[in-house]
Amino acid sequence: MQRVRKLRRPSRGPRHERPPRSHRNELGWHWTFVALGIAMLLGAYFWYVSARILQEPVRLHYGPEDPAFPAAVGPLLGAEFTGGNSVELLLNGDGFFPPMLAAIRSAKKTITLETYIWAPGRISDEFIAALAERAEAGVKVHVMLDGMGTLKFTDEDKGRLTGAGVEVVKYGRQHWYEIKPNINHRTHRKILVIDGRIGFTGGMCVDDSWLGNADQPDRWRETQVHVEGPAVRQMQAIFAQNWLQTTGRLLLGQDYFPEFERAGQTTAQCFSSGPGEGAESARMSYMLAIASARRSIDIEHAYFVPDEYAVRMLLEARQRGVRIRVIVPAHNDSRFGRAASRSRWDELLRAGVEFYRYEPAMLHAKTMCVDDTFVTVGSVNFDNRSFSINDEVALNVIDPTLGRAHRRMFEHDLQQSTRYTWEEHAARPAYVKLADWFCGLFRSQL
Repeated sequence: MQRVRKLRRPSRGPRHERPPRSHRNELGWHWTFVALGIAMLLGAYFWYVSARILQEPVRLHYGPEDPAFPAAVGPLLGAEFTGGNSVELLLNGDGFFPPMLAAIRSAKKTITLETYIWAPGRISDEFIAALAERAEAGVKVHVMLDGMGTLKFTDEDKGRLTGAGVEVVKYGRQHWYEIKPNINHRTHRKILVIDGRIGFTGGMCVDDSWLGNADQPDRWRETQVHVEGPAVRQMQAIFAQNWLQTTGRLLLGQDYFPEFERAGQTTAQCFSSGPGEGAESARMSYMLAIASARRSIDIEHAYFVPDEYAVRMLLEARQRGVRIRVIVPAHNDSRFGRAASRSRWDELLRAGVEFYRYEPAMLHAKTMCVDDTFVTVGSVNFDNRSFSINDEVALNVIDPTLGRAHRRMFEHDLQQSTRYTWEEHAARPAYVKLADWFCGLFRSQL
């Protein structure tokens, strides 16, 4: 009987034993602390380099209805308040897309359009068709897009516009090989001007998410303004400035800047804000309005992330007895942004500022009304990115009639919102508080 020899497997070298679990846990905690340390350093860096030009509290001894208010605010923002305007609030896609498209189709001489987001879809096709038809009819059509916001904008859609004679440029550079010095600087403006006489601005972009009437969770609740009168000349000048910076060409003449005619009784100004022009104008506009408040401040904002200065201004308004109500999104496109926003509410809730979370749809409106008299609508978010980093545009209006219209809009949205109390805020789980604090470190870039 033969013995079966047992084959020995070839040696694979020394075995590497896994480190003990306790050691692995120590390594895990080590890298966790390293990551948190890096995050804190980045947060401190972003806070340090963020613009902080306006630091001293603004204190006014008059309200927004006093003639001294527009007399002071106009020169500071580089855009005088003018009379003779007509201003109308337009709500949601069903409210603003039809008049905007109708205005485009009525154009006789010029169309200027600046926007942040443009994505393929139904509303994109409608805008392309309307703009292309006017360009083919001989109207001068200029479209300016932000490079980051239009990453989904296709070459095919651009070709449909340029093939019809529409001039389409990317803000800050016309060609891919041109270097944009500050890639964090974007144009967040939303401007449409027809024949230099009809203007629209607000938070709307060319994207199907803005369709409808804010009746679906994946659609935006939005506010635009339709403007006629001398304030449209200011709006056109704001577009022309970015057009000059990008193309090196001026838009001149009666086709762009016709003699203005009185269109109504409203006093208004349209101003620009951005690092290269009107630095901190958006912040000044909001802070001056808050300082003027004597009775009420109603804020409805997609991204409400006040810095220490803005918090202080709001707290001083509360000390004057001003009622402050803030509507924010219950859900939107940025959990990070919502967490950073919550990190700023503690003192405000303690002081009696009322917070409400809008439920039916994603909230994208950017409005504030003071004493039912001063109304601001535009592309400006209540955060550092809009106040200091991006190019923005806003229309400021002094008109009790529009103030009452804003209040009706605001009250309607309140009915569809849930009150967020100090007790609820204080009772957040520890992990939510930690997440809010962490996201708040980056608020200077939001």
